[in-house]
Amino acid sequence: VDKFKHALKKELLYYFLTLLALALIMHFDLLSDPGSRLETMQEKGNYFHPFLYAFIVYGIMLIVRKIIDFIMGLFNKKSH
Repeated sequence: VDKFKHALKKELLYYFLTLLALALIMHFDLLSDPGSRLETMQEKGNYFHPFLYAFIVYGIMLIVRKIIDFIMGLFNKKSH
């Protein structure tokens, strides 16, 4: 159970870091004037698109990470 909690916390950290990085890349004005960005978001009513985009990018990164882990596992088994 502790191993699962640790893995879940790690994956949530990866997701939120992805969300933050994408937000800052796509909307660089968040650093200079976050109030106007939030106001624009409220006017347009698009609250969920950052989470969706971050989930898509996180999913792609997760698949790539698991493929790399699988390949590395194959090489580790052959060396023993």
